Amino acid sequence: MTDEGATDEGATGEGVTDEGAGTVQPGAGKPARRGARRGALWGAAVWSVGVLALLVALPLAARHRLPDPLATHWGGRDPDGSMSLTAAVLFPAGLWLVLVALSALARRYWDLRTPGAAAAVLAGGGVLLTGAQTSIVHANLDRVRWQDAAPMGIEVVLIMLATAGATTLAWLAGRRNAGPAEQRPAAGSPVLQVPAGERFVWLSRAANPWLQLLAAVLGLAAVAGALTAASGLAGPDWSIALSFGLPALAVLACSSVQARVTSRGLTVGFGPFGRPARHWAPEDLVSARAEERTAAQAGGWGYRINSRGTTVMLRRGACLVVRTRQGAEFAVSVDDAERGAALLNALIARSGQPTG
Repeated sequence: MTDEGATDEGATGEGVTDEGAGTVQPGAGKPARRGARRGALWGAAVWSVGVLALLVALPLAARHRLPDPLATHWGGRDPDGSMSLTAAVLFPAGLWLVLVALSALARRYWDLRTPGAAAAVLAGGGVLLTGAQTSIVHANLDRVRWQDAAPMGIEVVLIMLATAGATTLAWLAGRRNAGPAEQRPAAGSPVLQVPAGERFVWLSRAANPWLQLLAAVLGLAAVAGALTAASGLAGPDWSIALSFGLPALAVLACSSVQARVTSRGLTVGFGPFGRPARHWAPEDLVSARAEERTAAQAGGWGYRINSRGTTVMLRRGACLVVRTRQGAEFAVSVDDAERGAALLNALIARSGQPTG
């Protein structure tokens, strides 16, 4: 659907479109996803530095319990190659720095053509190298000679599965959030009229870079706890990994949000994959509006519930606010909230519900 006199690009470059024609009119204004990109960059930086620290710290923390040289290669299940402790620290660290440089190049020059490639390289490479370093430390722990290192078996399979999983998830998340630089629509967007039988979609995303950074720090602490337990340095104690991992997932889910309006109503998805999600059909809603809100009014950042209802507050400014037939309100801070509210009100009116 096109609306003459108003361009309609939302927070992701995917504005109001006619699904049959498949066209999107470009918006006008300045980019609006700088916060999300900044959060992704900070998260990548924390992950890069954290993985480097783990690769160096794991063998050094266990150096008094490791042989020198230590086994670093296995032919089948038995060790058949070794490195000095210094080489075992520096080699994976140097390889990781190369992968970080490659991911930076991929993001800089090929991000539009291969979205998600940089994230996949960082995630998969980090899991592979830290997993390999952990298994090497565990196999050599408390051995007199490197030839006496424990055999490798299921560890290799688990590392490869974890690497494949991390690579796939990072690639999917990168592709989902890829797109041209978003642009805010011009002020004073008109109320859109939706002709009967016409299909459309409005999509807007928002992210809080500080919450993304916090999720990255917590996640890295969880990885460090898991690797310490898996290497045998601290015994089979997974409490640190769980105590940091669960909050990391919760913060990650609340650090970004996607609002989508179609003929089926409003869907709000959380986190990099848009899951979990909440959905309201047009007949479930009474009205929609755009309203200026602050974090203080919402009770803080993230997913908040107070006397004003439920608010997903990721940045100050306009929020898309809907009122349900049960009298509850749900607000989400996304760009182009005025246009999303206008489309929802058109859907509500079409379904025979009030819009006031």
